[in-house]
Amino acid sequence: MSNTIVPQKDWWKENAAGTPKMITEAPGPKSRVMHASTTRYMKGLSGQVKLFPVCFEEGFGITLTDVDGNKYLDFSSGIYVTSLGHCHPKISEAISFWAKKLMNAHDFTTPVKEKLMEKMAGILPEKLNAIQLYSDGTAAVEAAIRAARAITNKHEFISAYRDFHGKTMGAVSCAQMYRGETHSYGPTRAAGFYMVPRPDPYRPLWTKTDGTIDTDAYIRFYETFLLEGTVGNVAAFVLEPAQGWAGSIFPPDDFFPKLRNLCDKHKILLYDDEVLAGMGRTGEWLTLNHWGVIPDIVTFGKSFGNGFPVTAMVVSEENGNALEKISASSSYGGNPMACAAALASLEVIEEEDILQNVRTVGDFFMKRMLKMKESHPIVGDVKGKGFLLGIELVKDKKTKEPFDEAGKLVYQKAFRKGLAWIPAGHILRMSPPLIMDEKYAKMGMDMIEDAITEVEKEFGYR
Repeated sequence: MSNTIVPQKDWWKENAAGTPKMITEAPGPKSRVMHASTTRYMKGLSGQVKLFPVCFEEGFGITLTDVDGNKYLDFSSGIYVTSLGHCHPKISEAISFWAKKLMNAHDFTTPVKEKLMEKMAGILPEKLNAIQLYSDGTAAVEAAIRAARAITNKHEFISAYRDFHGKTMGAVSCAQMYRGETHSYGPTRAAGFYMVPRPDPYRPLWTKTDGTIDTDAYIRFYETFLLEGTVGNVAAFVLEPAQGWAGSIFPPDDFFPKLRNLCDKHKILLYDDEVLAGMGRTGEWLTLNHWGVIPDIVTFGKSFGNGFPVTAMVVSEENGNALEKISASSSYGGNPMACAAALASLEVIEEEDILQNVRTVGDFFMKRMLKMKESHPIVGDVKGKGFLLGIELVKDKKTKEPFDEAGKLVYQKAFRKGLAWIPAGHILRMSPPLIMDEKYAKMGMDMIEDAITEVEKEFGYR
């Protein structure tokens, strides 16, 4: 039922013409009033909203429009979510069809679920095909943790500094928990959860004699940590393939193949959390495909339903029986609307040749960012694959001191120019919709570069 509408590949371009179109100073007067009214009751907003409290009322393709009529170029995809464009006609129609026909039947089989299972089995690596569905990323991660314990009969987990896996206790125990004097996550992380450093090519802990990052040193440290820091009962290494929240940080190309070997050696599962990076954002269905590595467990989300809340947890076929032991189903996971959104999204990626577009335009992004690195004194590093991108701002290229103040100002200035995007402290994060072409990619990068130049002048670098 997801193929009721098959739009032309350029369905979004007519709407995008003339973007950005800024009618008022942003945030505009209506946005300010609505935001003030809403925040009388709504608390706990994200940093990006606090820095730029705009009120959106419409999105289509690669644009967002606020209540004041200002039209923005979207470089965030609703924080990595609406990756195939806002309100994609095929996906919207698929959701609408099932919203009118059958909204929930717990975890019973439905025709659209059967089609989704077949489609997923076709795009995932061979034998990675035991699947369960959820309604948010954290739920999928928690299920993956339970599955890892059931598969291995072990209870310990190792994750990496600056990874992000969710906000419930198991998931957040795999991530940074420090919140200053606010102890919202309790006195300690959950028992049996440990953190280790992972390779960041720009900020390496260990280097070779030529100054390049030494991946082997990280693997040797993991070997030592397994012996000295755990009780020898490690179920899984839990990692993002590329760190999104931390600022689009990709490891060296040899890292995951070597980590896979380490896991195999010690009979530890490799759990690949692709909630943010998966489903095409880096030009592959799985980001781990770039390195030819097959995980034992993988989770998907965000882009999976193009904005509709649907996520997935997948284990290898040989471990599928473990899902029968962990009470894997959920109230909303796999409902017909969610399955329709996911199935339509996967079909769109194939029909519109999205992966190739991401690779092609991604090459443009990287070339443009490398030029910016050469010409801007506060651009210390650029990073990314496909449409998962980051620009790291520093006060000095030799000391690499993070430049958080500049990051906030660049974010706000570019937003006022008409670019809706994501802040991350001193690392500027870009995650445009995967349908974007080079024309609008250039337009967005122009706004970012203009904002960087203005900030450099304010701080006396020019």
